[in-house]
Amino acid sequence: MIGHLRGQLAARNPPEVVIDCCGVGYEVLVPMSSFYNLPALGQEVTLLTHLVVREDAQTLYGFGSAAERATFRELIKVSGVGPRTALALLSGMSAAELAQAVSAQESGRLTKVPGIGKKTAERLLLELKGKLGADLGPQAAPASDAQGDILQALLALGYNDREAAAALKALPQDVGVSEGIKLALKALAK
Repeated sequence: MIGHLRGQLAARNPPEVVIDCCGVGYEVLVPMSSFYNLPALGQEVTLLTHLVVREDAQTLYGFGSAAERATFRELIKVSGVGPRTALALLSGMSAAELAQAVSAQESGRLTKVPGIGKKTAERLLLELKGKLGADLGPQAAPASDAQGDILQALLALGYNDREAAAALKALPQDVGVSEGIKLALKALAK
């Protein structure tokens, strides 16, 4: 529903930040890896977001890169792992480190994160095997606003993060949004 926020950084209170977008302050929970990369208060910031709607709350989670958000989305699909646990995992290790731990089946690295026990770590390794790959590295982040919009459009059309990121890599850097979507859809149709 809310794909990204761009505005002034109004407040920082780990793990929560407030982004002022045209007079509306959005409270966003961010992993510590994104928190440490935020600009100073009053500066413009852009965060990719994921909205979690529950019966008793609507919570917005923010990420500095598409890789972090994609990893978060895979984590919350795992049985017994909620958004708070996923946020803790991404605060304890980067998306690339998590992908390496999963591919190497190293449960010890996961249990070092507070709140992750042996059983949860083993479940994560089992259910995420083959789902987190090299394409979730830092290069998966959109290079421009147009690429971010193209990525959002592909995700809204039902393509998964991996397919959308692969289609983005094949596009020229200076492509417009509408032309980029057309080219990406052609590439994905092959």
